[in-house]
Amino acid sequence: MSLVRCAVLVSGGGTNLQALLDAKKAGKLPHVQFVSVISSRPDAYALERARNAGVPAHVAQRKGFSQEDFEKTILSFLEADRAQLIVLAGFMSILSPAFVARYPRRILNVHPALLPAFGGKGFYGLRVHEAALARGVKVTGATVHYVNEIADGGEIILQKAVPVLPGDSPESLQKRVMEQAEWLLLPEAVEIAAREICENQS
Repeated sequence: MSLVRCAVLVSGGGTNLQALLDAKKAGKLPHVQFVSVISSRPDAYALERARNAGVPAHVAQRKGFSQEDFEKTILSFLEADRAQLIVLAGFMSILSPAFVARYPRRILNVHPALLPAFGGKGFYGLRVHEAALARGVKVTGATVHYVNEIADGGEIILQKAVPVLPGDSPESLQKRVMEQAEWLLLPEAVEIAAREICENQS
């Protein structure tokens, strides 16, 4: 069986990355090989998670660099590692349309809401959960989708609903969405995308 070379882009603690690494270890990603983790921040704990799992870890620093230079650095790593699939796992930068166009149906993102609700520019991290609570929704969740030139606008691969409970704070809701949706959906969606690449190559 051919393995799809997968790079994971991160910016923070890397809990979604850990879910992917754990799924690989458990045999749930038979078509996937993780070839690199690329962080937009040098202090991201996700880099440590990558090293602990034996996956090469790189830094493409966002702060202080133009979008063009930032993306050039990411591309240099992706090309050197011969990445075929890119997963945005808590990656806090929006990639340019030119970058996305290089990898049609090859970039996945996990978003902490049921898109198209609470998506698009400005909706990231706790802001998503703050908005869901402010709106008074009874159900939220997570979405894994292909990335296109519109922020959070690409084709949806998987979604999972999670209840909003009375007394929820943005932090408690974020935790529930991660544990009950993001960490389950992301590995499943990555395997779906990898399998599709394998089928198209055969």
